Amino acid sequence: MKIILLFGPTAVGKTELISSLFKEKYEIINADSMQVFRTLNIGTAKPSKDLQRRIPHHLIDIISPKDQFHVGEFVRLTDKLAMDISKGGKIPVICGGTAFYFKNYLFGLPEIPEIDSSYRKELLIELNLKGLDFLYRQLEKMDPVRAEKIHPNDKYRILRSLEIIRGSGRAQSDFKPNDAIRSSIDPLILGLERDRTELYRRVDQRVDEMFEAGFLDEIKHCFAEGFLETDPGMQGIGYKEFFLMGRRGEITSTDVMELIKMNSRRYAKRQITFFKSLPDVKWYHPDDVEMIRDEISGFLG
Repeated sequence: MKIILLFGPTAVGKTELISSLFKEKYEIINADSMQVFRTLNIGTAKPSKDLQRRIPHHLIDIISPKDQFHVGEFVRLTDKLAMDISKGGKIPVICGGTAFYFKNYLFGLPEIPEIDSSYRKELLIELNLKGLDFLYRQLEKMDPVRAEKIHPNDKYRILRSLEIIRGSGRAQSDFKPNDAIRSSIDPLILGLERDRTELYRRVDQRVDEMFEAGFLDEIKHCFAEGFLETDPGMQGIGYKEFFLMGRRGEITSTDVMELIKMNSRRYAKRQITFFKSLPDVKWYHPDDVEMIRDEISGFLG
């Protein structure tokens, strides 16, 4: 099955390229871990409703910010969507910036055995009695490699990691990912890149535009809906900063804006590092539209 993967760091220009290049015969599968959440629109830079009408998009606005969407669900749903899109005579395009989604889609998920549900029930009882901090400290002792990659407030991943340890007798970090691209897919892997200075300028500009578009009203709505700092949707950049700054006392919107810019630039740097580790990527500047078009035409034959 032929499929196109298009990725790059935040603010690199993925949406603009989709709008200009992928039209009638394509459908987009979202690979941004924050755009799956309903309500979170401005801070996640979702494609406009007009663009979604012109080019079908999938895996956007599918769950509440209170719910967890993990990589296993992404791979399973994307496999089904890609097959359905192909059978419908169109080309599936996976597009986004969550590098972990792309890696697991390309190589497949680690072979973790099925875990009996009784372990999750036991952990939920412990969570209620002793709290999330206690469980996180347990994970630090039993699987420090995994604990280092998880935020102390990430309830879902902490529970999942402990569940694997108790159910399999092995640390989750012991289950190594596959190192070869799955034989069931024939991917064209396109990466977008810009000069670092140019990219950071675009990141800062995007944050400015978020606030101009009414981002503060979106945050107020999140608070009114009762979303908590521990909810998965509130742990993304652009949202978590309001909770962090709130704990520090008196804040201004400018303070939060500058913190979001800094965290976004740091995230972009991490994205670049991760994407550069993936194999067979054809890298382009987003403005090289004709070169990218030719690359796609050659791939599709």
